[in-house]
Amino acid sequence: MPLRIAILECDTPLPNTRSQYGGYGGVFTALLTAGAHSISLNRSELHISTWDVVDKQEYPSLDDVDAVLMTGSKYDSFADIPWINRLVEFTQQILAQDCVRIIGVCFGHQIVGRAMGVKVGRSNWGWEVSVCEVELTAKGKELFGKDKLSINQMHKDIVFTYPPEVEPLGSSPRCEVQGMLIPKRVITIQGHPEFNAEIVAELLEARHKQGIFDEKTYEDAIQRVGKEQDGVLVSGVFLKFLLDQL
Repeated sequence: MPLRIAILECDTPLPNTRSQYGGYGGVFTALLTAGAHSISLNRSELHISTWDVVDKQEYPSLDDVDAVLMTGSKYDSFADIPWINRLVEFTQQILAQDCVRIIGVCFGHQIVGRAMGVKVGRSNWGWEVSVCEVELTAKGKELFGKDKLSINQMHKDIVFTYPPEVEPLGSSPRCEVQGMLIPKRVITIQGHPEFNAEIVAELLEARHKQGIFDEKTYEDAIQRVGKEQDGVLVSGVFLKFLLDQL
């Protein structure tokens, strides 16, 4: 039976990315396909569905999926608005059972932290953007097979502390909580394994023009866009987590 993964789309990509992938569901489908190839898993063994939790507020039945993947988002994970509150409640429903597993990415990572009751909010250390290094913990090194992870980042919001029930996976100078693991239940990462250079460049250009990124932040980030990064490695680890191969 295929591994049934429900992607909860928490945002809409910018025009170039949208024209290429359709939505963030398409971006993550491409990532998971590459991750499956990297661990010699046939793509036919994955059944991927996408759900718009922002505008349509649609959700899968937990009886019909093996895992839920929550994407990144431009929205604040700590906002008190209906669709985000509902997403937090849905996450808590998953955490209350032990059949369906959770993968959280960036905003999704923060939603998991919020659902577990720890502080989530705006960082005092500013933006972390483009390809950055994450210093891995002993557990992170075991999972990813290296000492440091290179991964695209695009966030100013953070999970401030690790929930007591999780195993920490890594940290960086601007974000202590870079990844969380509860074996057989939850894996999250603050970075964006699904982003490639083209996607990040489009975001940097747009946010620079909007005045979100100042000149210094933009210039520093754009120089690192093309650096080698470990997105496919992370995707393979996500799949191994779902397949009990970690």
